Amino acid sequence: MAAALAAAQAAGPKSGETVRIDSWIWAVRLVKTRSTGATACRGGHVRVNGERVKPAHSVRVGDEVRLRHEGRERVVVVKRLIRKRVGAPVAVQCYVDNSPPPPPREAVAPAGIRDRGAGRPTKRDRRELERLRALKGLSKPGGRPGTGR
Repeated sequence: MAAALAAAQAAGPKSGETVRIDSWIWAVRLVKTRSTGATACRGGHVRVNGERVKPAHSVRVGDEVRLRHEGRERVVVVKRLIRKRVGAPVAVQCYVDNSPPPPPREAVAPAGIRDRGAGRPTKRDRRELERLRALKGLSKPGGRPGTGR
């Protein structure tokens, strides 16, 4: 663990240097790629201290970063600046996570999953699936009315 912390220190900026927000959220593993972080910034999904920021915005220790990604919001406070991506145990030491807990998996599960090997759905099964999707607001757009296509 001490070697990992030394690596994080080496990955940090020199004194007086700053770190881009897209690079920081990638380095602490909040997003998978730096380009995904930049896209999130451009789309308005990243806020630093309540303000929407561009990918080149400089982040400082103590800033609150809010990131909406993959259907949930992450709220973190910057503890340490790093520029290079490090291992997950070291990355979590670079921020304080104040995010709300993720929704339970049962609430996220999609409706109408069929068992493997159950074969093609019958007409009755298909109509039940469509009825479930309509209740959840997941109905198929388009198609010809009355034909099922």
